[in-house]
Formats: sequence, C-alpha cells, structure tokens
Amino acid sequence: MTLSRRTFLHLTAAAAAIPVAVRGASRRAWAQAYPARPVRILVGFPAGGTTDIGARLIAQWLSERLGHQFIIENKPGAGTRLATDTVAQAPADGYTLLMATTTNVINATLYNSNFLGEFVPVAGVIRSPFVLEVNPALPVKTVPDLIAFAKANPGKINMASFGIGSSSHLTGELFKMTTGVDMQHVPYRGSAPMLVDLLSGQVQLAFDNLPASIEHIRAGKLRPLAVTTAVRSDALPDVPTLAETLPGFESSAWIGIAAPKSTPADIVDRLNKEINAGLADPKLKNRLADLSGMVLGGTVDEFTRHAAAETEKWGKVIRATNVKPE
Repeated sequence: MTLSRRTFLHLTAAAAAIPVAVRGASRRAWAQAYPARPVRILVGFPAGGTTDIGARLIAQWLSERLGHQFIIENKPGAGTRLATDTVAQAPADGYTLLMATTTNVINATLYNSNFLGEFVPVAGVIRSPFVLEVNPALPVKTVPDLIAFAKANPGKINMASFGIGSSSHLTGELFKMTTGVDMQHVPYRGSAPMLVDLLSGQVQLAFDNLPASIEHIRAGKLRPLAVTTAVRSDALPDVPTLAETLPGFESSAWIGIAAPKSTPADIVDRLNKEINAGLADPKLKNRLADLSGMVLGGTVDEFTRHAAAETEKWGKVIRATNVKPE
C-alpha cells in the first residue's frame, strides 16, 4: 500500500507527539504522587529561633496535607552557608528543601554566592519587622530625638547587632546612610548575647528581631522607637514605623521555602499551592502571628522577584558601606 505524502506527514506528526504527551502525563503523575517519602527542610539557624519555629509550623502543615513527614533539620554555621550549600548540592527532586531567609540574599553580595542561580524560591512564609530599640538610659524617645542626639554626639552611641553582615547590622547601616548619623557598630554572635549587653547598658541601641525583644519591651526594660516594616506591627500598634520619619525606609527579616534550581516545576507549584493554603488557614495564620510576623505568600514568580529586589537592595548597602565578612 502506498501512502500519500499528506497522510505520511500526518502520521509522523502524530507519532512524534506521543512521547511528549507521555512525558507530560508522567510529570503530572510524579507531582501528584509527591511526596512518596519524608522530605527534609534544612534551617541554617539553631532550634528555637523565629526561623526554626516558622519552619516547624510550615512543616507540620505540609506533613498533614501531603501525607508524609516534612522533617526540620537544623544545620547552623558559616552564616547559614552550611545549610544552603547542603541543599544546593542535593538532588533536585523536592525531597531536600531550604528555609531561605534574608541572610541568603545578603550573602549573595557579602560572600559572592549565587542564591537565585542555585535555587528556585518556592513560596514566602512570613515577614517580621526589626525594632529600633534603645536602653532607657539613652535620653531619646522618638526617632527625631535619636537623630538629633546622634548628630550632636557623633560616634558616641554604640549600635549593637547580631553579627557583621547580619540583617540586623545592615539595617543599622541603612539607617546611618539614610540619616547621616555616626554610630559605632558593636557586633555580637547572635541576638541573645546582644540583648544581655543592651539591657545592662553596655551598648545603647540595636535593631533586633521583634519576637526576641518584645517581652523586654513590654516589661519596660527596652524602649522601642520604631519598627522597620512599611506598616506598623500588630504586636506594637502604638510604635511608629521608621518610614513615618524616613519615607521609603523598609527592612525586614523574612523566611520562605526554596528548592534546588532544577526541581521539577510541577513539584514547585504543588508546594507553593499547599504553602499558600496554609497561610490562608486561620489557625496557622494565628500561630505565625505569634511570631510577630506578617504573612507573605504569593506565587513563585512573586517570591522570586522579592528575592531579586532584596539582593539588589542589600548589595547596594554592603558596597556603599564597605562591609566585609568576618
């Protein structure tokens, strides 16, 4: 039997389409079957902090929704690079994820790393403000008071942070750049030892994670001057934002889930969908609010754009202030 040219072309086109359709169906089945075993979420900080608690809340939600355990593995060290490198080098199959933070985009400039080149940002979880706080012995009660006092006493205020190149440090550097004040930076190894010296008056000022300081603020042991997010915090509704004095000022500690770069899009999309469902759930939303956090959520593209904008923003601060890693 002889086939016409037109019939032959139709048949070969149909045959060529079959593997594509099969591959597409295979990918969908893979995503629907995911996860088939426990999933690890690596956290680059010790247990008990805001990032760790937020990660555990999301892991519990995903475990219940997807039928397999999402297990938190704390891997602190090297400014979160230990956890980050471990996930970047893991198979891109959705079974090893990273709890990404502001530190990851800071490290892109500070350590010349490539967060967006090595990861796909899956979904944002929460954004928490820093609080600009002072020891009550410092004679300032508002941000304008602080700026005036610092300009009248250049270099005499010790500005504490929880480490060189940390988000706390860079928020302070952004404040100094924006206002033109001169304060002496005093780095610590974490928020806890920093707070000890701030409470005792060894240092006078800090930008700290709000959850870490809020009980000291409520007890009157620290004086809050402002929060650093664009809107006021529900946890401290009477405390103004820095942007109310310095228009456009914004800084926050955020967390979200990221996966190795080549993770299949169907798996990334499924994780994004389930995380957003969790962030819309009133019970989980309230538990995250206990961390003084505001829900992020959104699409993969939105979280990617957020990470890119944060990388550019903190890169400019690092280069302008010549911050060098420890």
